[in-house]
Amino acid sequence: MSSTPAVPLIAVAHGSRDPRSARAVAAAVAAIRTRRPDLDVRLCFLDLSAPSVDQTIDTVAVQGHSAAVVVPLLLGRAFHARVDLPGLLAAAALRHPGLDLVQAEVLGDDDRLVEAVRDRAVAAGATLGDPEVGVVLAAVGSSSETANARTAAIGPRLLAGTGWSGVATCFATAGPALPEAVSRLRSRGAGKIVIAPWFLAPGLLTDRIDATADVHAPDALRADVIGAHPLLAEVALDRYRAGAADLFTAVRTELSA
Repeated sequence: MSSTPAVPLIAVAHGSRDPRSARAVAAAVAAIRTRRPDLDVRLCFLDLSAPSVDQTIDTVAVQGHSAAVVVPLLLGRAFHARVDLPGLLAAAALRHPGLDLVQAEVLGDDDRLVEAVRDRAVAAGATLGDPEVGVVLAAVGSSSETANARTAAIGPRLLAGTGWSGVATCFATAGPALPEAVSRLRSRGAGKIVIAPWFLAPGLLTDRIDATADVHAPDALRADVIGAHPLLAEVALDRYRAGAADLFTAVRTELSA
């Protein structure tokens, strides 16, 4: 007996004017497809890149699908995850009453993504057991001190299992900035600085961080963004599976009502 086909996974990324960002996210989504070749995976963007969320959902509906799981490829539950995307999905539900949509959890600060950043730092030249290594975890930043504190709390987790002298967090759009983070690490005895982006994809903000590093830490090693790391695909598929379970639970509840 044939199994029921899985519902589509709609991966939603932030979007950027920088074409490198879309390419990096597309590579990450390609890695998801490689892990699940049986799954219909669509990529769309909240802003500045195409296709849009609306365009992708409309296409899914026109093609006859009755349900889909929307996975936000986001590292935090800020405005886009809490307000913007739910609003888009609510409007889509009105346009397509026969299409059930469920928004899965964001990727967030999953331990596997922290591990992916550690892998990127090692690939850039940071030896795990080297006590001279100090890592600058470079993130977007927020107007919310609580959100910035959550990001800063990733530092000790990134340090776990290494011999590095420390991890200091900096932000591209808030304080502390990169020079302060580098100064903190050097005061702890770090002789080798590694800048590790807490970003899924490159763009204008990672360029801003790099430009600051060119001035204040020109010898620092530069780690890559998380990008198409295999663990990102793993986390995204876990979010999809949880969302699909919620979707089928809701459908069963409606049928039994």
